[in-house]
Amino acid sequence: MQSAHHHDGNLLRAPLPEDMIALPAAFGTRFMLFVDTEEEFDWNAPFRREGHGVTALAGMARGQAYFSAAGMMGAWVAAGEADVGAHLHPWVNPPHVEDVNAANSYVGSLPEAVEAAKLEALCRRIEDRFGRRPIAYRAGRYGVGPNSARLLEAAGFRLDTSVRSRFDYSHQHGPDFHGLPQNPYWAGPTRSLVELPLSTAITGLLRGGGEGLYRATQAMGPLAGALARARMLSRVPLTPEGITAAEATTAIDALIEEGVRVLNFSFHSPTLEPGHTPYVRDEADRTAFYGWWDRVLSHLARRGVTAVSLDQLLDAIPARAKACQAA
Repeated sequence: MQSAHHHDGNLLRAPLPEDMIALPAAFGTRFMLFVDTEEEFDWNAPFRREGHGVTALAGMARGQAYFSAAGMMGAWVAAGEADVGAHLHPWVNPPHVEDVNAANSYVGSLPEAVEAAKLEALCRRIEDRFGRRPIAYRAGRYGVGPNSARLLEAAGFRLDTSVRSRFDYSHQHGPDFHGLPQNPYWAGPTRSLVELPLSTAITGLLRGGGEGLYRATQAMGPLAGALARARMLSRVPLTPEGITAAEATTAIDALIEEGVRVLNFSFHSPTLEPGHTPYVRDEADRTAFYGWWDRVLSHLARRGVTAVSLDQLLDAIPARAKACQAA
């Protein structure tokens, strides 16, 4: 059996039982939304360093005149309406020392020194623009690796939200997150980093079989699709991208039943402006996107699930017992 002394806290390994975070009962069940704010690029084309824009950020302040992205988000941060974290796409993030290809699109797969240098370059740029270093992180493409937690701790991050529980990207050179928790836990060699996984529910009449049954059916060809269409067994992440509002509300209920305390939603910033992602191609899609949120937020309110900020979450996490702090 693993002990804290032999577990390095990396984000590709399941946490030890003592690393799980027990939020106080008064915290209730809350939700957070992380927007992966990124450049526009063709999701179906090979990766490249050039030819990207950030015009879709205008969609983050719909109806306003053109303004710079940094100025817009800086005002939100100053007003306490949003937090700024770090989101790293290695193919456009300096230093540009690696080949640009699918495998290297996962920053955690790069040599440790390269990952560290890219992370520091991003932190410095954010500090230059917003006056403080970020303390929350998500790797682009969820691409953490065996060194990521240690590097995030060293860079001063307090929270990571790169782990996409119940997903496996190993077939495309990425990380395998199967079997990892839905609730937050301590990570990193000194366990000073909070991991808040993205929320993904197993839904349907066979959901009692959990992730193990879902994974088993994926190897059975057409059966997996048939079970999903029959609403017998599906995997549903909390995102408006490719997920219907009905699926999302069912997933919320399943996660609450499962005992998940922080429902972690996400989407990509280019989706806010038509024409940049497959999910919002025109104005009708954008109207539907906001309609999705109307339904989902109403459902959360009915279930008594309220929003929580980054600071509120971190403040609610109890101090770790000293016996668990040795790595």
